[in-house]
Amino acid sequence: MKKTVSLITGIIIIVISACDPPKDEYTEKMKQNVAKYETVKLTTDLSWLSENEREIIRILIDAADIMDDIFWMQSYGDKDALLEKIDNKYARKYTKINYGPWDRLDGNSPFIEGYDDKPLGANFYPHDMTREEFKEWDDPGKASLYTLVRRDEEGNLVAVPYNQAYRELHDEAAFLIAGAAELAEDPGLKKYLEMRAEALITDEYRPSDFAWMEMRDSNIDFIVGPIENYEDRLFGYKTAHQAFILVKDWEWSEQLDKFNEMLPKLQEGLPVEQKYKDEVPGTESDINVYYAIYYAGDCNSGAKAIAVNLPNDEIVQQEAGSRKLQLKNSMQAKFDKIVIPISEILIDEQQRKHITFDAFFENVTFHEVAHGMGIRQTITGKGTVREALREYYSPIEEAKADILGLYLVNELYEMGELTSGEVMDNYVTFLASIFRSCRFGAASAHGKANMMRFNYFEREGAFKRQDDGTYKVNFDKMKEAITSSVQQVLIIQGDGDYEAAKELVENEGIIKEQLQEDLDRINEANIPVDIVFEQGPEILGL
Repeated sequence: MKKTVSLITGIIIIVISACDPPKDEYTEKMKQNVAKYETVKLTTDLSWLSENEREIIRILIDAADIMDDIFWMQSYGDKDALLEKIDNKYARKYTKINYGPWDRLDGNSPFIEGYDDKPLGANFYPHDMTREEFKEWDDPGKASLYTLVRRDEEGNLVAVPYNQAYRELHDEAAFLIAGAAELAEDPGLKKYLEMRAEALITDEYRPSDFAWMEMRDSNIDFIVGPIENYEDRLFGYKTAHQAFILVKDWEWSEQLDKFNEMLPKLQEGLPVEQKYKDEVPGTESDINVYYAIYYAGDCNSGAKAIAVNLPNDEIVQQEAGSRKLQLKNSMQAKFDKIVIPISEILIDEQQRKHITFDAFFENVTFHEVAHGMGIRQTITGKGTVREALREYYSPIEEAKADILGLYLVNELYEMGELTSGEVMDNYVTFLASIFRSCRFGAASAHGKANMMRFNYFEREGAFKRQDDGTYKVNFDKMKEAITSSVQQVLIIQGDGDYEAAKELVENEGIIKEQLQEDLDRINEANIPVDIVFEQGPEILGL
């Protein structure tokens, strides 16, 4: 085994050269890994956009690709050095899907020889740094969302701002985004792009987040920069670079407009003591539907997002709310390719009529709505919920969104505001989707959240596994379990109870034997775990 040293933005990274074992079974294994992902063309009709808008999309794709390069550095290190050492074409493709030699669907275990399990802190921290060393280190920037942690020449820890660590790439992306702003015909898009370009230079993202909140009438949306903290499994502090390019579906968006005004009323009706719901969701939020046309970086790694709720900044959320973006074409692909086939194996035959795209769409939509509800500041003086729960924040927050979203769907049906089907559709479709999301594995916050949900529902009798290996929802017990689960999660968040969050995630965020056997049945049926995209200017006809 040979070791080489690569210098990336002043950071020394050890790259272990690994050649694939020349074995037929290895090739077959890699083919099976790649087959876990169903290839989907990411496209839609762009002919109704102006020529300027189409040119903006071309430019934004180039900027998105820069985010992709930065995410490789954050997730692994030197992408080119890694790929050059992998001769097997299937292993190379799987490495690209995972942004490194670790399988995101298998607990981030290595699938390339010469690697141990993925570091919890990915490449945000020195790999030899301990938790204790970090905690004892006195530096105000160490927990920033926008710094890397590195060692100086004396071996001491130092915080390196993103705009320094990635200066050349940030400058290039900012230049492109500013150029796209010059072509923008919509004032909101123009202002946001100008401010986001500036944010990449300064690491001050809040002003551009507010500008994004104000952007309501643009046909194009562009989410770009360091945003989510899922990749940092050590402390949950560091944000990873990503980009979405989206085109608005105006017809479907108009159908969701009315729900924004209802958020304060829905918050007030949450089944917890008043102190856990005193914050009022911003009514400047919007809920809209989009066609996704490009993913890059963090959001393109492993399992793909089908909806977005941003900004994550608690100050912006408190003052202006958040925007909930439903990615209709990605959602439809997962429903058709994964949810329906799973239901044909694991859902009671008589209840399969309740598996509908409308229910799937509603469940995902109100999952995103639920992210903006509850509270963000603990009631116990422990700071924000994110700060108090640290590395357990992401799986607990996803668990909240899952169960609170389903609770909101139930409430809206009872209020007569949802009428597309019946709430049983949402219950059964939710159960089928739990099986889908559990397959993302324990390395995924979404996977852990669904494992917690499955184990809770099973204990409360919300469904029953029948002798034929299918699952049947018990309507009344499901409804009761939804309410009690909402209470559990909102109280943990409100109290900032780190120990309770830890216990819940570590004891319940696991796949038990019977569930694993049933997931194996899905795998044996060759149902894909998720989707991977064929995307780019040529696919879009640009």
